[in-house]
Amino acid sequence: MSPYHILSLDGGGIRSLLSAVLLERLEASVPGYLSRVGLFAGTSAGAILALSLASGMSSRQARQLYEKCACRVFADSLTDDLRDLGNLIGAEYAIEPLKEVLDFHFGDRTLGDLPKRVLVSAFDLDNNLADPKTIRSWKPKFFHNFPGEDTDCDERIVDVAIRSCAAPVYFPIYQGYIDGGVVASNPSMCALAQVIDRSNGGKLLIDLRLLSIGTGKNPKYLHTPDGNWGLYQWAPILINLILDGNSDTVDYQCRKVLGNRYFRVNPILPYPISLDQVDQIPSLKQVAAQQDLSAALEWLKNTV
Repeated sequence: MSPYHILSLDGGGIRSLLSAVLLERLEASVPGYLSRVGLFAGTSAGAILALSLASGMSSRQARQLYEKCACRVFADSLTDDLRDLGNLIGAEYAIEPLKEVLDFHFGDRTLGDLPKRVLVSAFDLDNNLADPKTIRSWKPKFFHNFPGEDTDCDERIVDVAIRSCAAPVYFPIYQGYIDGGVVASNPSMCALAQVIDRSNGGKLLIDLRLLSIGTGKNPKYLHTPDGNWGLYQWAPILINLILDGNSDTVDYQCRKVLGNRYFRVNPILPYPISLDQVDQIPSLKQVAAQQDLSAALEWLKNTV
């Protein structure tokens, strides 16, 4: 049986541009790889890339679309800063510029209109179920277009993308959802679980090939072996610490489950780059262009 290929794309704000450039290089060296991918999985900015690729865009077109989104989205204004008191009582960025770009490219198309399977993570702030016996709470949500009772084929591509991108502090809550990075900044294991589910065809582990592309690892550390910290010390770094830890945990799980049927590309950045630093686009492109991809290319050529 032919291998079933999964492409997983991390969330990372502007740093997802690095993922896009890496993928563009890989596809140029292994033509036809993307046409063999059966499932595109993405979180946050990675969700925009995944949905773009699943719609039939080339890696170059997906990269250009995301770069356009990023430059429009991460542009704050003095008016907005005054309104939200410099991010104290409001999100750093408006959601409208992102919606405008995505509406232009996807219109009212739904997940069911995509020619390829997708899995996109988000976080539902209120399940709001009609059954009063069910506990009302927040929960992870994984949008997909696989057939079945829990399919999301009727959901608009634009809405799913924005729900996955609505990072707390950076963007407003969108339709009751926030960024999927809260639970799955690296959606690789979620994608793996989706395809081995019997209701989705029950793919065998031996037939799977999973390529995971990160957004660059920030060189951060804490040299505090005996720190007695409270909220004041932890608050500024806690989100990044949780996101990085989540991503690395998933990498460990996939390596143990799939062995050499799994490969991850995630360059170490030369210095910390935050999710919204559009001025670092040239640096991200340079890192991606200079990354040694020989091992990844060998892996791809042996699996396609």
